[in-house]
Formats: sequence, structure tokens, C-alpha cells
Amino acid sequence: MGDGPLLDLGLAGRLSFRPRLPRREPLAPGRHDLGLFPERDAVLVVPEGVDPRKPAPLVVLFHGGGGSAERILPMLEGHARARGFLLLAPQSLFPTWDLVIAGNGPDRERLDDALAYVADRFLVDPHRLAFAGHSDGGSYAMSMGITNGDLASHVIVSSAGFLTVQMQAGAPRIFLSHGRLDTQIPIDRSARVHAAKLRAAGYDLTYVEYEGPHAYDPAVVARAVSFFLDDPAEGEAAAG
Repeated sequence: MGDGPLLDLGLAGRLSFRPRLPRREPLAPGRHDLGLFPERDAVLVVPEGVDPRKPAPLVVLFHGGGGSAERILPMLEGHARARGFLLLAPQSLFPTWDLVIAGNGPDRERLDDALAYVADRFLVDPHRLAFAGHSDGGSYAMSMGITNGDLASHVIVSSAGFLTVQMQAGAPRIFLSHGRLDTQIPIDRSARVHAAKLRAAGYDLTYVEYEGPHAYDPAVVARAVSFFLDDPAEGEAAAG
């Protein structure tokens, strides 16, 4: 047997991307199709006033099953424009994320490519890089965020059904929310189970239940944005 790892880290969901110095001209403010893929391309929202020479917060927002970037962007686009963070919305190659269907595959590779595209044009703040999503997108954000917690500083999860993790890295701060009236993914067999597991594993968890169905709640989303931007990040707290 060789000395290499027994587990293919890509199949386990590990991303190869790491923030780096930009090498290309930044994009103008607005919504941009990245032009990386012939179908279901990734979309980047650039707010006014982002200085490409200064570290910029980035949220990667994953859509739900059967969804798209167009449908999920309203969850955070207004906040991105008001608060000045980059917002990247990848799209699954198939109707939902590969992790839901059969395991990590093309969506992980496409996510790596989209993150590299952004980092080539903007200086990404490593202390403010969040994975976020709703429903299947929340499940994907939570699973990928824990697997890549040395990359994602924050994980923002709305109405997630499952948590699939083959390996853990880092210690991202997690904001987990779910509606008590959700009949599509009942809270007793999802968020409450996830919260108990995350606390037992020692994660810094903010857990919010709200009176609502299988839909994100705008007031809770606003709390999640504050959680991401307003609380001291680990590196900043250590430096303070």
C-alpha cells in the first residue's frame, strides 16, 4: 500500500480553494453571470462601494431542491447591497445538490471554480466567508461548511433536512434556524436533532426556532446577517 490518504478528500467534500491575492480586474457593481458553465452558471452580486484592495466579506448562498440562483438570491441580495458583502449563488448541475443525490461530485468541483473566480477579482476576507442556504441548500451549506470549516468562518442554515459529514475541519460558527410549523421537513426530526449534535461536537451554535412553515423568515435572516457581520470574528477577537 502507498503512503497516500485512503480517503479521496474530494469525494469527502473537501474544497481545494483558499483565499488569495486578486489577479484580475474586479467586476462592476451589479449581478453577474460568471460565464464558467454552459448551463446553470454561478451568479455573483457585487454591491456598490466594494474596494477590491480591501478584504470583502463573502456569502456563498445555496438554493433549495428544484431551485435556482434567481429564486434564492432575494433571501440575501438586499442585505448584500445594504451591508456591502459579496454574494455568490452557485447552481447545482442537477435539480438539487449532488450530495443529496449520490455524494460529492460535480457540484463541489463547480463550487471550487466559482470561488476561484471571485478570489481572482476581489480580496476575500477569510474571517468573513459564509456558506448559507435554505432547505436542500441549507443541508448542503451545513454539510460543506463543517467539512470545510477551515475555509468557511460562518455557516447560516435555514430549514435544513439532513447533515452529511465524512470529515470535520476547523470550527465555523453556525446559525441554525427552522420553522416550528414546517410540515415538509418537521423540526423534531431535523433542526432539533442537528442542534443537539452540533452542540455535543462543541460548535459555537446560535439556534433559532420561529413560528413559520417551510420558508425562511425575513426577520430571522436579518439576525443571521448580523451574526455574520456584527459579532467579532475569531481572528479579530484574538487580535483585540
